[in-house]
Amino acid sequence: MANGSSATPETLDRDFVITRTFDAPRALVFKAWTDPKRMAQWWGPHGFTNPICELDARPGGVWRIVMRGPDGVEHPAGGVYREIVEPERLVMTIDHSELSDQWHDMVNPGRDRTQGKPALEAVSTVTFEEIGGKTKVTVRQRFESAAVRDALLKIGMNQGWSQSLERLAAVVGNEAPQIASLAGDREIVITREFDAAREVVFEAWTQPEQLVRWWGPRGFTTTIHEMDVRPGGVWRLTMRGPDGRDYNNRIVFVEVVKPERLVYRHAPEKGSEPVSFETTVTFVAEGSKTRVTMRQLFPSDVARDHVVKTYRALEGAGQTLGRLAEHLAEWGARRAAS
Repeated sequence: MANGSSATPETLDRDFVITRTFDAPRALVFKAWTDPKRMAQWWGPHGFTNPICELDARPGGVWRIVMRGPDGVEHPAGGVYREIVEPERLVMTIDHSELSDQWHDMVNPGRDRTQGKPALEAVSTVTFEEIGGKTKVTVRQRFESAAVRDALLKIGMNQGWSQSLERLAAVVGNEAPQIASLAGDREIVITREFDAAREVVFEAWTQPEQLVRWWGPRGFTTTIHEMDVRPGGVWRLTMRGPDGRDYNNRIVFVEVVKPERLVYRHAPEKGSEPVSFETTVTFVAEGSKTRVTMRQLFPSDVARDHVVKTYRALEGAGQTLGRLAEHLAEWGARRAAS
């Protein structure tokens, strides 16, 4: 999903620079740096988790992350945002003073512990450059001195950043379908390629036991009350958001051509907003993979734009298809093991 990272720690006498190009829109990559739920998924080397990720993404806002290593040891760090130009540039400080005595001993062997832990503050400038639909990210960290930078390189800063950006590539890759709203028209069109056979993807879209595992944006759960996959059949479901709010949906199938095509009409359910639209989903085999195109047709451009603005339909669709990609990988592994 992305080109390999390249690091140039020799740039200037106290800078560390690393770049990577991601196969994802710039706005999405930028969001992965400023949304705590996304950042918690990728910050840190392989095997690390982030049980605490708090981001007040505005100039003067504070950020704090607590990384937990595979050995259970926690590594807190944080800082302050100095500059935010969405989606082009972030400038933020990184204060390492909260890190453990053992970490500071590695960076500064022989230090006097009675003097406390130094801040070892660095300033990180992250730029996001759009290149033909992809995004080139450059991270430049400036340290107090070359000695501090070199000490961090010795304990694996380069490898840590490279692995973090690899994890970031996976996160944005899972949320980066090709999305286009047809200008001046009534449609939203979303396309994504999945690493699974067409029949497998079609089943994931039409079997309730699979749909409940991936349907909806991240943080949502889905309950299916009924699902009759045939022309005229009804599909009723309730999506529950992270805030506990329920979204009732009633869908009627218009056309079912297994494993090539689904057409269904969203009709307002009692207790839901009266928004109706028709969805056409096509499944095209691309070798061992499947290209899915989801086309949503609204009664008017006003209705479409309302859904995009109010319900963040484009972002939600990207997250939903990202969850489908994750489900297909997990489902395939289960089937292979059984």
